[in-house]
Amino acid sequence: MSLQAYKTAATRAENPREMEYRLFGQVTRALMHASTVDPTDVATRIDAIDWNRRLWSALATDCANPDNTMPKSLRAQIISISLFVSRHSSAIMRGEDNFDALIDINRMVMQGLAGPGTAQAA
Repeated sequence: MSLQAYKTAATRAENPREMEYRLFGQVTRALMHASTVDPTDVATRIDAIDWNRRLWSALATDCANPDNTMPKSLRAQIISISLFVSRHSSAIMRGEDNFDALIDINRMVMQGLAGPGTAQAA
């Protein structure tokens, strides 16, 4: 079986929560790697930060949709986190802060997606 066929089969077997968990894991690993590279490796840092920003922007866009059935307070919190992620990402690129807060936020979301009793880590 080809790698693409495996990826397609794996995606079909996942429920949306599992896919979100996997995506957050991939993005968080990219952030963790970017946090360890030399600050002059701007491409690696930008790629990870941009991927994380796009993930949070997509979540915020979905939460802004009036047809979204999640509770309004949760949707507002996700939008707020998305705004924080954007601001903090800019601070990282200016050299004013580090990746820790972004990694921590993503890990907390992953814990929530994993549910109780599941000890999975990024």
